[in-house]
Amino acid sequence: MEVLMPFFTRVEMMDEHAKPAIARRFRGFLPVVVDVETGGFDPQRHPLLEIAASIILMDDKGLLIPAPPLSCHVLPFIGSEIDLRALAFNGIDPDHPFRDAVPEREALTRILTPVGKAVKASGCNRAILVGHNAAFDLGFIKAAVERTDFKRSPFHAFSVFDTVSLAGLAYGQTVLARAAQAAGLGWKSSEAHTATYDVKQTAKLFCGIVNRWRELDPDHPWEMARTPDS
Repeated sequence: MEVLMPFFTRVEMMDEHAKPAIARRFRGFLPVVVDVETGGFDPQRHPLLEIAASIILMDDKGLLIPAPPLSCHVLPFIGSEIDLRALAFNGIDPDHPFRDAVPEREALTRILTPVGKAVKASGCNRAILVGHNAAFDLGFIKAAVERTDFKRSPFHAFSVFDTVSLAGLAYGQTVLARAAQAAGLGWKSSEAHTATYDVKQTAKLFCGIVNRWRELDPDHPWEMARTPDS
């Protein structure tokens, strides 16, 4: 957060016409890459254990770049159930003394509040969740928001950008590790299935595909689109 906020403070002080063009790129949506690690597959019964998010920025050449990720470990909510098969997959020990985990509501505040500020600062209307199998991540975010009575999620309620589909189109790969390798990003299996590492790789993958499309389409129709307020 310390890295991001000076940037967004500067953006908020800009003249309206000088704000990032990302407000036009996706019809007023600000892409935010999210990855969650959980204690199972059911967002109503199984807990969030890790969450990470990378806000997508746009440079002065119109290229997307991922911001450093926000992340935190999350305490299982009271009454949640944990599927041991999920822990075997992601390698998380919810009871590890050095996890430095926080309750769900605090975790949402740490992640969603900066996202909401970024939406406003970049002239967008809403954030749109970008993820690898994005419906899974959005489902857990929405369940946590409802469970904690969090005031307002910045994310669109159902629309997402899914890098499974984008990577399938661009590289013929749908598994994140294989898509990242096909995109030349490399892959460290020892770091995989942590929210921070996966969100970094997914953000690079998303930006790479969108930037490549920008190079391939000389018309750039999104640059002629109306701004969200026009």
